[in-house]
Amino acid sequence: MRSRLFLAFAVLSLTGCATTTVLPPPAASPVGLESGMISAADPRAAAAGVEMLRQGGTAADAALATMVALTVVEPQSSGIGGGSFMVTDDGRGHVQSYDSREAAPHAASGDWFFVNEQPLTVPQAIPGGRSVGVPGNMRQMALVHRDHGRLAWAALFQPAIRLARDGFHITPRLFQSLGTYRETGALSAEARALYYQPDGSPKPVGTLIRNPALAAFLKSVAARGPEAFYHGDNAGRIVAAVTTAPRNPAPMAAGDLATYDAKERIPVCGTYRTYRICGMGPPSSGATTVFATLKMLERFDLSRLGPDNVTSWHLIAESMRLAYADRDKYLADSDYVHVPVAGLIDAGYLSQRAQLIAPDRTMTSVAAGNPHGAPVAADRPLQPVEHGTSHFVAVDRAGNIATITSTIESPFGSGLMVNGYYLNNELTDFSLVPQMNGTPVANRVEGGKRPRSSMAPTIVYAADGRPRLAVGAAGGATIPAQVLKAIIGVIDWRLSAQQAIALPVLFSPGDTVFVERGSSMEAMVPQLEALGHKVQVRDPSFKANAIEWVNGRLVGAADPRSEGVAISE
Repeated sequence: MRSRLFLAFAVLSLTGCATTTVLPPPAASPVGLESGMISAADPRAAAAGVEMLRQGGTAADAALATMVALTVVEPQSSGIGGGSFMVTDDGRGHVQSYDSREAAPHAASGDWFFVNEQPLTVPQAIPGGRSVGVPGNMRQMALVHRDHGRLAWAALFQPAIRLARDGFHITPRLFQSLGTYRETGALSAEARALYYQPDGSPKPVGTLIRNPALAAFLKSVAARGPEAFYHGDNAGRIVAAVTTAPRNPAPMAAGDLATYDAKERIPVCGTYRTYRICGMGPPSSGATTVFATLKMLERFDLSRLGPDNVTSWHLIAESMRLAYADRDKYLADSDYVHVPVAGLIDAGYLSQRAQLIAPDRTMTSVAAGNPHGAPVAADRPLQPVEHGTSHFVAVDRAGNIATITSTIESPFGSGLMVNGYYLNNELTDFSLVPQMNGTPVANRVEGGKRPRSSMAPTIVYAADGRPRLAVGAAGGATIPAQVLKAIIGVIDWRLSAQQAIALPVLFSPGDTVFVERGSSMEAMVPQLEALGHKVQVRDPSFKANAIEWVNGRLVGAADPRSEGVAISE
């Protein structure tokens, strides 16, 4: 994979696209560890991954078992009805990335979300069939298991089967989601019977939930492989759920599922100070946005300023504004639209963009730049933040790494349930309007296309080529902001990963800076306003997980805003 990555950057350079300077990973020896570790947003899912490690499984085995378990215990956030991005390391610095982003049905076109020649709003488009993309997680499982797995395929499903069959308890977070997002949580009769009382209220915290339909289906997939998902009864049920949905029914065919494939993608890697950062490329905007923000900050001494200095957060906000402007204009599914990845992460281009940033004042407005190789494309409005995502990290004793962000998009996805799991509403991550001012939007809906994502599973390497941090987050368009904040915390501010994740989140995707309500950053609002920022305080919707390497041992981190944990083997 190392030669493939270098070849990709060489090809981009030869075709005239300038690239950022990428330090080649040293020929590091495998990292031997006393034990492996899982960090995940739910302790029961983390325990499923640890079970795989104790059976001699790899990081990939553990991560995949965690993902299936999350289908059961965190139904509002992720699962086999959605898709994911995964970045792996084989313990020697060889990075691979995998894309199982959901795809639009082949019948989809630019006016997919139009009714009576008018576009739906995002809230109108979410419930029901029109928002559902072909789920990709099961195909991804098969691909990653082939490349990196050691245990038998069926073993990966056993913890989740037990949880679904024997039951799991409703947590405060799930209870809150069931009440707040009842429009999707209770849309299907099957879901209402599982999670709601006869009067329509959510079953209380601590209620034991058994999901026999999901247990039976997972047993089928464990025995028959991914074909049990994409062909036959399950595929037929997905098609029926989408085409006859009580809200927004839409065309989907059995062939849409039968032809879906997960894909290995070329990772996006670059250097920040002396560190190498690797993440997920298009259709994810995660790596390019995280890296661009960091690279523009490189000329500022954040270490000296520290996390308690308003200037630090002002500089982060300004850099983020520029990176998100490029994200909104250029990022989309690179199988359908030319995405100038090399230009967007080019050191010279980002250095030029960074000159727009001043420590003592705010840019009056921001616009996308013109990186080398940029196509003609229109900007699109930023989509609302979603809450239906989960991130988890696995590391095994051999030093293999798997960092995965999995999602069904909004809480409970589309609200449609099949065989005990929710189907995603991922298609609302497309631009609902295909053109702006007569110019096609890069992220417009097209048949078979994958919508742009903000998910940013990331691995950070120290100067010696050894891993320093594996991190990712949930929270829609805020994901890059959470990930880059964690990286800055570890690299520049010398914080532990746990301390870095716990830092307040500042999100600055345009001309408004959003700061986290109830955090220490609220006290900085007057100072940010004095620098010229328009500031809004918003409720937190953040959920990050990480594992870091400290003096040859693993140290886990989980967002204190979540129910997440890190568990050693």
